[in-house]
Amino acid sequence: MRKTLRWLLSLVVLIGTMGAAGSTAQAATAAAPAAAADIKDQILGIPGMSLIEEKPYPGYRFFVLNYEQPVDHRQPWKGTFKQRLTLLHKDVSRPSVFFTSGYNVNTNPRRSEPTTIIDGNQVSMEYRFFTPSRPDPANWANLDIWQAASDQHRIFTALKKIYKKNWLATGGSKGGMTATYYERFYPRDMDGVVAYVAPNDVVNKEDSAYDRFFAKVGTKECRDRLNAVQREALVRREPLKATYAAAAAENGWTFSTVGSLDKAYEAVVLDYVWAFWQYSLLADCASIPAAATATDQEIWDSIDAVSGFSAYSDQGLETYTPYYYQAGTQLGSPDIKQPHLGNLSRYGYQPPRNFVPRDIPMTFQPGAMADIDRWVRDNANRMLFVYGQNDPWGAEPFRIGYTARDSYVMIAPGANHGANVAKLLDGEKALATAKILQWAGVAPAATLADTGRAAPLAAPDAELDRRDPEREPQLRP
Repeated sequence: MRKTLRWLLSLVVLIGTMGAAGSTAQAATAAAPAAAADIKDQILGIPGMSLIEEKPYPGYRFFVLNYEQPVDHRQPWKGTFKQRLTLLHKDVSRPSVFFTSGYNVNTNPRRSEPTTIIDGNQVSMEYRFFTPSRPDPANWANLDIWQAASDQHRIFTALKKIYKKNWLATGGSKGGMTATYYERFYPRDMDGVVAYVAPNDVVNKEDSAYDRFFAKVGTKECRDRLNAVQREALVRREPLKATYAAAAAENGWTFSTVGSLDKAYEAVVLDYVWAFWQYSLLADCASIPAAATATDQEIWDSIDAVSGFSAYSDQGLETYTPYYYQAGTQLGSPDIKQPHLGNLSRYGYQPPRNFVPRDIPMTFQPGAMADIDRWVRDNANRMLFVYGQNDPWGAEPFRIGYTARDSYVMIAPGANHGANVAKLLDGEKALATAKILQWAGVAPAATLADTGRAAPLAAPDAELDRRDPEREPQLRP
């Protein structure tokens, strides 16, 4: 009997021990966090997000994606389109940069300067109506700065659930404008904005700032040399147009949109001085031929290298139709006087209307840029604008008013349209770098104690940080 009782007691203890152990194991299993889903699965779990392709890159994951957007954010039930974007994934524990060029998105892994500075993730958005991110059918009335800002807002809102750390918006030229407009319409989204070489054409009909710029940029010797080649190209219009016609036949260029080869030829020539200062440096003046002794071929080659004779063909204009549409409806564009051309110009600076197919209606909205300018002056908060001293687009920059907070306008000496933080003078470069780090929430203690010690957190990467050569269209009145 005692043996039976001892056996039963042992059995009860054993069962109790096993039950306790099982309960402990179950509790431990319940307490253990579930393994995080792969980042691709998290991204593709966003409603409306789909994968085009993933490209490998050391230290990152790089995704080319489509995101379903409303054609009209005010009336989202009226249809959608697929907007292309890319995502350079570093880690969800890092801050993120929202980049846009304002044009097509680059589908190769690339890293903007702020992304390098903060060592973060980067989302890059293709601007609406740039193919393939164009609704079909395309109602061009839905291409405006508010709709584009709303595209960014929806993408940010969706991705913020995954990338919870700080976000910065950035872009250069039209991309810098885009980052600024996004901040104006959705000021609570970003923790900071870095806008590079962003034009600010507040009053479209008042462009004397550009005339003052071209009267003093660089040196008189360089200005005279450029003006002489430009003038000579119009003096030799007929023989050079014959060269143009031959090039057009060889390359299949047509001129239905602008109206004629002659109009396209003059548009290219009138861009010459502007394009030189936009893309070249003062040192490059040595490559400009002496107009008086140059052959026709030398004149042609110089104009083609600087302005590009394909620019105003139908084929050259097609990609940039959304840009010219916006220039003629909201953005505005500069006009400049070129007295050295005398009466050689037949058309003057042609308006954006000439570069958009006639079946697309356009009406200019003069209040759009005035609203942006006023908002930036009064409400800028954690915004940095960087310009190049010798860049024509800096002639009408954004300015910061007295009520702006923690915001800056900086100018890189001698720089062109490629100006960036790295090209600023040392003191401003350190301050700009420190501010970007602070806004992103990743400033090291040494930087917080002394902005002079601020430096990018990511190691340089020649391929990832490479700026792909892309000619932007010349903005026109």
